[in-house]
Amino acid sequence: MLLVLFAIRREQEELAKRVTFIVTLIPLLIAVFLFINYDRSDSGHQFEENMMWIKAFNIHYHVGIDGLSVTLVLLTALLGPICVLASWKIEKGIKAYLALFLLLETGMIGFFCALDMFLFYVFFELTLLPMYFLIGVWGGPRREYAAIKFFLYTLFGSVLMLIAMIAVYLKGDTFDIPTLIELAKTPGHALAERTFQIWAFLGFFIGFAVKVPIFPFHTWLPDAHVEAPTAISVILAGILLKMGTYGLVRVNFAMLPEGMDFFCNGEGRWGNSLAILGFINIVYGSLCALAQTDFKKLVAYSSIGHMGFVLIGLAARNESGLTGAILQMFNHGVISAMLFLLVGVVYDRAHHREINGFGGLGSKMPIYTGITTLAFMASLGLPGLSGFVGEALSLLGAYSKFKVLTILSTAGIVIGAAYFLWTLQRVFLGELNPKYEAITEINGREIATLVPLGILTIVLGIWPSIAIDMFREAVSILPLVQ
Repeated sequence: MLLVLFAIRREQEELAKRVTFIVTLIPLLIAVFLFINYDRSDSGHQFEENMMWIKAFNIHYHVGIDGLSVTLVLLTALLGPICVLASWKIEKGIKAYLALFLLLETGMIGFFCALDMFLFYVFFELTLLPMYFLIGVWGGPRREYAAIKFFLYTLFGSVLMLIAMIAVYLKGDTFDIPTLIELAKTPGHALAERTFQIWAFLGFFIGFAVKVPIFPFHTWLPDAHVEAPTAISVILAGILLKMGTYGLVRVNFAMLPEGMDFFCNGEGRWGNSLAILGFINIVYGSLCALAQTDFKKLVAYSSIGHMGFVLIGLAARNESGLTGAILQMFNHGVISAMLFLLVGVVYDRAHHREINGFGGLGSKMPIYTGITTLAFMASLGLPGLSGFVGEALSLLGAYSKFKVLTILSTAGIVIGAAYFLWTLQRVFLGELNPKYEAITEINGREIATLVPLGILTIVLGIWPSIAIDMFREAVSILPLVQ
């Protein structure tokens, strides 16, 4: 496909966009097929492909999906064509941009499907370079700084991940993730040794923590979001952050249960570590969002806060907490994608994102205001919309184990309501700023990017079991603590 894209002549940029859009519909159709035909009563992997790749090191091309990955594959595939539509106004080097985007989508889908640890790592790294160039070449005024910062942070985490992965391979003599999970539970096996699992847990954890991001590895995120093009911010918040939390579930939670227990058992010096980090993410991210005057940076910091609910749900290690965490991963991907698309809409017209520089836009852009209000209400956790269910289940699961931290974490919900409602008031209500007397309403292409996400936000708020049923069985076989 990349060769076809580059074969298109420079003056046929519109054709390149149309071809790429059609190409991104293919994985979406496949993902919908997998979602519909997925056996919800089976806790194992389905639609598997397993063949030898590098025999000398026992590395396989092993891919498949289970309840943990099928919803994220669907979300990634859905955001593909949406992001191509959101990139329609980009003109500089459009063929290279689209080629890098397709490579990025390949890496993300491959990461969620990989069942071999080496392949898992290859796909994880495959997302790094496309994202670096997409920010560094097509980003804002400080794009080089943001891209380099993103690259260095991620590379640092990747090195520790690689060391941990090699250590696990040397203990288990395989990269096959399902096999490693079984070996890690086998009494007396070298991979099941508690001290080893604790150190391996730390290596993987830091690698994934950079991606989530977890405080204090978060400082690259606001810069990357502010400088990235709208479509790349959508992918960054909607999918790349979920790669971190998915990795925590797939590797740290399932494959290193002794390490997970050490940091999440609620006892001793380190037993509350993950829950405390989740709490810090929630409160710190929310307070930083409240202090922002840049619309896009506010949404970026809100993402840090919302990912804290995923962490505190994982730390609970019970069915409610883990169900809430996984559901929150999907729901946040949908809602944050909407929010960044909405920021892009107003930026294209006003050419700035200063919240205090707007005012009264609701009278000129009623459709845009309505969609933004829906996204804000979903993000602040209004019951009946998708943002409520995941956060509620995560907190319910965490309360049985971390009562004080859970109660304190609810402050993030209150602060979230404060910054979203305050932003709504400053941007859309009150007297119209005379500068925007001629501002135009959201157009058809922009509505097309938002409608699927808006529908998901409403449907999953009313009927969350559509998603929960997909991963209920997969959650049940994880090492839970009731």
